[in-house]
Amino acid sequence: MLTGLKNCTLLLAAVAIFSSCSKISRIFGKKPEKSTVTGWNYNDKNQGGYYVPKAKDIKTGPGLVFVPGGTFTMGAAQEDVMGDWNNIPKRVTVNSFFIDKTEVANVHYREYIHWLENVFSDPQYEAVVNGAKPDTLVWRSELAYNEPYVEYYFRHPSYNYYPVVGVTWQQAHDFCVWRTDRVNENALITKGYQNKNVVKQELNGGGQENFNTKSYLMGEYQGVPGKPKNNPLKDAQGRPRTQVQFEDGILLPDYRLPTEAEWEYAALGLIAENPQPRKSEKKRGEEVISNKQMYAWKNEGYDNLRATRKGSWQGAFLGNFKRGNGDYMGIAGGLNDRSAIPAAVTSFYPNGFGLYNMSGNVSEWVADVYRPATDLDADDLNPYRGNVFKKIDRSGGEGNMRDSLGRIKQVQESDSALRNRRNYKKSYAINYLDGDSLSGVSYGYGFTTLISDRSRVVKGGSWNDMPYWLTPGTRRFLEEDQSSSTIGFRCAMTHFGAPEGTGVKRKTGNFFPTRRQKR
Repeated sequence: MLTGLKNCTLLLAAVAIFSSCSKISRIFGKKPEKSTVTGWNYNDKNQGGYYVPKAKDIKTGPGLVFVPGGTFTMGAAQEDVMGDWNNIPKRVTVNSFFIDKTEVANVHYREYIHWLENVFSDPQYEAVVNGAKPDTLVWRSELAYNEPYVEYYFRHPSYNYYPVVGVTWQQAHDFCVWRTDRVNENALITKGYQNKNVVKQELNGGGQENFNTKSYLMGEYQGVPGKPKNNPLKDAQGRPRTQVQFEDGILLPDYRLPTEAEWEYAALGLIAENPQPRKSEKKRGEEVISNKQMYAWKNEGYDNLRATRKGSWQGAFLGNFKRGNGDYMGIAGGLNDRSAIPAAVTSFYPNGFGLYNMSGNVSEWVADVYRPATDLDADDLNPYRGNVFKKIDRSGGEGNMRDSLGRIKQVQESDSALRNRRNYKKSYAINYLDGDSLSGVSYGYGFTTLISDRSRVVKGGSWNDMPYWLTPGTRRFLEEDQSSSTIGFRCAMTHFGAPEGTGVKRKTGNFFPTRRQKR
């Protein structure tokens, strides 16, 4: 019996020693990564202390869906019955990106207003708070009784998850900025790099002293540093640090409005139902989508607006739109889309990427400035019109680069500083090629056209539109400081890393086995 106990004790001791040795080997035995340029070690305080985090894709932010990039035919999918001739088909490619699964809802936008009202509670910020509120008067009409929507649509709990409307393009853009900062601040608090009490300080009339991602990264905002456990971040001397850098891979890129090309590509949902397996590089997918799609859902029959598969949902409307003049939802006992106005953001049928209401419900703001002749002036990779190239305003010196809202001040680049550049000559690129001899177009707002540099593209049909406008290729425009009861928005985010998805082991590009060079 004693012998057995001794053997058991020796066995446990051996296991403990082996375990401790394995831990030591993991800490000290692993060879540090070397620079292929200098030969110096990375993550080694004795060799410069240059810390390089492990390469990884960014995580999918709250509310977002990953959309793998690819090529597609952007533009018209049916006859141009409006005679606009503003969506000429063209082949373009968009890189992988993220986009909201649904439209931004009333409850989400009220969360934004709640934050503004508490952080900027000082009377000096009254214009900031009021300027962010949606215009509920967009529901009014001289010949319709819509006053209940004016009073209740935005704030009543019944409409919590209905898409927010009455929001201008500029308000939607500012919402994206706010959302970026709230998501990143939460990431820092969750990981212990910021103290959770910082939120209480902000919501108690913090004003300028509120978290802003760029301000934080530039050291203009300190907040309340936390004490993270098992902190992997080190400075050059190998000491733990709590100031996070963007290179650490903790903070997410900016939420923003999608470009028109991104939005249209995401709306079409062009993805194979049974893609080629890619577990092995021996089997490889091909371009299996060749035909243009009419609406956001896969064409399965003549009537693309209704479910065509046999079953209980056969004949059900796939989106929220106006079937004909005066028909917003059908007759009692036989309603077609069950909604006279916008419906909940998760209602109706999602498309191939799992996105809701890309056709119907509300039209949506996108980032682009509107021009009809996009076939002439757009790049074929990530096309976008609306660039105004800026730089950080450092005129106030270190510690004074924030504006009254706590954001880093930026100024437009000087054209005189760009004269030696080859890729661009002017910082204001919104009207690039306007009046150029190649394009032969010019825009004189209020004289020859309603199009201006403040005209932004609106995509997707709404609850108040007939089927033509539900086609993702159709496009309209509205001034960026105007709003409507038919226009909402959703956010997007740039994706970094392998274009085939987040968390995949495959890298960017094709890799082949190395071969020895023949002598």
